[in-house]
Amino acid sequence: MPIIHVSLRAGKPPAYRQAIFDGLYRAMRETLQVPEDDQFMTMSEHDAANFRTGTAYGVARSADVVYIQITVFDTRTPEQKKALFKRTAELLGKNPGIRPEDVFITVLPSAKENWSVGNGVAQFA
Repeated sequence: MPIIHVSLRAGKPPAYRQAIFDGLYRAMRETLQVPEDDQFMTMSEHDAANFRTGTAYGVARSADVVYIQITVFDTRTPEQKKALFKRTAELLGKNPGIRPEDVFITVLPSAKENWSVGNGVAQFA
């Protein structure tokens, strides 16, 4: 039950943005075994003046960096997260062609009782 938010610099065509969504969904299906059609994702585009990156941690990022924040149940293992990071970078490298250095991912664990996915019900508590 991940929920994803992607931030990137404005100006990419719709097909590029959709390829990011498709790659993220495939990576989650393959590495986190999320259910079919579990596609809760948003994307925000930012003007250059409102979007900044750096070269911290020895990574030479470009203006094409994408910030991906994934909130998931706190049951995911470190191995699953590592596999997700790797597979996401691979898939986004193939389509839409994002360099691995420009794929910046954070995973935020959340207890199951913190989720309501509709109807005002705590489905997982």
